[in-house]
Amino acid sequence: MSQTQTFTAKRYSVADFGAAQEWFHSREWSDGLPIVPPTPDLVAACLDWALLPAQHLIGIEPVRERAITAEKVAINAVMAGCLPMHFPVVVAALTAMLQEPFVLHGATSSTGGCAVLIVVNGRVRREQGMDPTFSALGATDRATTAIGRAVRLVLYNLLDVRPGEVDRSTLGHPGKISYCLAEDEENTPWLPLAEERGVPPHASAVTVMAAGAPRQILNEWTTKPEELLDTYVAEMKASMRHYSIWPGNYAIVIPPQLRAHFDAAGWSKADIREYVFANARIHRREWAECGKGAVVADKGDREHAALVSSDHLLVIAAGGPAGGFGAVIPPWFGKTSQAVTMAIGACVDCEI
Repeated sequence: MSQTQTFTAKRYSVADFGAAQEWFHSREWSDGLPIVPPTPDLVAACLDWALLPAQHLIGIEPVRERAITAEKVAINAVMAGCLPMHFPVVVAALTAMLQEPFVLHGATSSTGGCAVLIVVNGRVRREQGMDPTFSALGATDRATTAIGRAVRLVLYNLLDVRPGEVDRSTLGHPGKISYCLAEDEENTPWLPLAEERGVPPHASAVTVMAAGAPRQILNEWTTKPEELLDTYVAEMKASMRHYSIWPGNYAIVIPPQLRAHFDAAGWSKADIREYVFANARIHRREWAECGKGAVVADKGDREHAALVSSDHLLVIAAGGPAGGFGAVIPPWFGKTSQAVTMAIGACVDCEI
């Protein structure tokens, strides 16, 4: 396909690799890290891998009415360090983010400082060498780091989501550089996240969520599923007290040491979701304990749930093999933005 690709982006000539870095950084086309110069051949290679023409319309951001084309996304994917095989994952993630329930403009412009969490499921994880084990929420491998960064650079350069411009985050968090992980499907009997959310078992998929920073928990003193989940629930309650009381998508990450106790007790992801939904609740009066008494008024006995329903909890199997650690990832702002799951390079339940 590359021989027939017609590019519309402007072309620039620079003296060398170092000059390319200064060119991009001086124009705020990068995130502060070095970029790979997006030459026509590298951009075409991404498009060819995904079988997409340069002017393919991935979607339109509805608030600013900005068109997101495959050519522009491929340019940013190359800049982020993506290989051609990574490009379909980037396209799927952006397609999911452009769906109405995600509320892309709100999530990326809020002072709340969330980032886009990307969870990858399916065969594509193995094909691209994604590592869902050690340091799963850190820089584990080339694919997840580059894919997460590519999404961020697309937001920068196509939607002006730069700090102080569209991005009005008061603080933000490191996930704004890259926030992508693969689920550890091989080491658990649980259903993958994407399959739970309606994607057929044979398809690879991404799930995107407007997410706060991960909040690490620890419980090595019990084997009872209820008590382990009480630790996760306590962290969710803390988020409701300290940040937002409103219900939305929360994600919890469960590594192998804790998963073993759930497996031994025969607990599924559905069982976990039901327990958390029933118990992750606070009363509004609890805000008075953390300096927010002024907004309690006469509503102190009102109960607030962390989740709209049990299905709003994303349960993710990931993490290194040892340590009774886990993580709670809170939503940006209640149910304003909803997590979206999208098959990679496939049409599932499409209207033809």
